[in-house]
Amino acid sequence: MIRLHNVSKTFVIKGRKRGPDAGGPDGGARTVQALKNVDLHVPQGQIHGVIGLSGAGKSTLIRCINLLERPTSGSVSVDGQELTGLSRQALNQARHRIGMIFQHFNLLTNRTVFANVALPLQLMGMKRAEIRERVAPLLELVGLADKAGQYPAQLSGGQKQRVAIARALASRPKVLLCDEATSALDPQTTGSILALLRDINQRLGLTILLITHEMEVVKSICHRASLISGGELVEEADVGDFFTAPRTRLGREFLNDFLQLEPPRALIDQLEATPGEQTHPVVRLAFSGDAVSTPLISRLARECGVDVSILQAKVESIQDRTLGLMIAELMGSPIKTREAIDYLESHDLHVEVLGHVQRTD
Repeated sequence: MIRLHNVSKTFVIKGRKRGPDAGGPDGGARTVQALKNVDLHVPQGQIHGVIGLSGAGKSTLIRCINLLERPTSGSVSVDGQELTGLSRQALNQARHRIGMIFQHFNLLTNRTVFANVALPLQLMGMKRAEIRERVAPLLELVGLADKAGQYPAQLSGGQKQRVAIARALASRPKVLLCDEATSALDPQTTGSILALLRDINQRLGLTILLITHEMEVVKSICHRASLISGGELVEEADVGDFFTAPRTRLGREFLNDFLQLEPPRALIDQLEATPGEQTHPVVRLAFSGDAVSTPLISRLARECGVDVSILQAKVESIQDRTLGLMIAELMGSPIKTREAIDYLESHDLHVEVLGHVQRTD
């Protein structure tokens, strides 16, 4: 449904001219590469999240999909149509199939809720009776049928975003793009908006691509997630795998910040990068599926002859999967602790050795 191939975007930023007393030549232009050879495929009916830090290229990426920003190179296809080669008129027609909602709603303050939702239909030249037949069910869908005559100033932030969602759906798009759509909302309202997006996805079969810096958003509704850094997609996985076993350092940092699962500071200060004869490992373990309910730690102690000191542990529900996380010290000889790590990995646990601490036995 959405396919980006080798998409790059470079911005040219003009330098400021120096004042007459500043001395020296005028500032020159510089280039900023916001996206670098991005490949992305979002199948029909999928909710795909793109997560990254501020300045990573998220907003540029999503704006390249409907060509609000035209890629410097590469191709963008939506619903089988390659957009980057279209004429202006054809592109405007293609954009009717791509809805978009924003962080700050972008509603017109002098138009009612009904009129805001009707606006794209009016711009398409639709007749008044047809607009009424289209808008009323959309307001019902987003739970605002009783707010049709009110103005944005009379609405809460969550209600404003519901209006924006209804407006984005007015042209019956195949794709919905969400640009940090919940970042301006409180946690409870965020949950209700995400539930609405999930319902729309299931009820209408709508393909949704959202960008966010919040792991909770990805956890709640996404089927698949990509991690962007420095304009590059550095990691992509199903959401269960993304939370269970991130493959990159940045992915692990996002996960650790979200789960707030780190060794005690006093222990971090003692960690050594390389093992020795008088050290034992500190490990982060990720369990999923049947491994969460299997007593692997007690079996590990019996079968491998190591003592296990659990420093932190928690269980998270990731949609239809259960994820268990633990930080533990494996205390024993180097041979025994190596056997213990092999044992854990043989049972499909993701094992990350955080470092080594001096043995006290």
